Amino acid sequence: MEHAPLVEEFCALTATAMKPSWEAMDSAEAPSRIRHWQPAERFGIYKFMPTKVNRCSVDLSQYPNLVVVYLGMRVNRLAGLKTLLGFGPKITASVDAQPDGLLLHENFLFSLFPPHAGMRQYWRDMQSLLAWTRSEPHQQWWKSFLHDSGGTGFWHETYLMTGGMEAIYDDVPEPIGFMKFAPVLTARGPMFGAAARSHQACVGEPVLSESELYER
Repeated sequence: MEHAPLVEEFCALTATAMKPSWEAMDSAEAPSRIRHWQPAERFGIYKFMPTKVNRCSVDLSQYPNLVVVYLGMRVNRLAGLKTLLGFGPKITASVDAQPDGLLLHENFLFSLFPPHAGMRQYWRDMQSLLAWTRSEPHQQWWKSFLHDSGGTGFWHETYLMTGGMEAIYDDVPEPIGFMKFAPVLTARGPMFGAAARSHQACVGEPVLSESELYER
């Protein structure tokens, strides 16, 4: 076939591109952390020269009771967009207040359609997190949401360094996170509150008791 030589040359170039070949470059022009591309003009492609990976980790020994919590609010109906946007300034203000035990707060986006905003928080320990949820303004937010979700769904998943995890999903129409593989239970009895779900001692009074929520 007339194209056989070209195919063979292309395969040879591809094989070469997959190997670390800094020898083909002057060492002064190829520092170990720079990605260098050489044009294979005949084929309109580029050969990628691999580099070393800069790997890092962290020492968490100073945070033996660290807690990581992911939270999300998803718009279920058009009215929920107003609810979601209204929470933004409130969350910012609460983080700026620097609640005791909050180490880091980060915002991110799960999806644009439907709008689904997310947060990730790192807390010193579960007691600090629970104490904050039982204080103002969070206490009033949660009471209002549990009586009217405002066209949104809200969820959180909590992961404890000391062991244990817990989650809640309120008006979440589609499985997310643990829901995708673990049995889904009604949030009643031992599954009602975060402290009980994570097997932690309660800190203060809950925002709403089970009877207040379901028997009104």
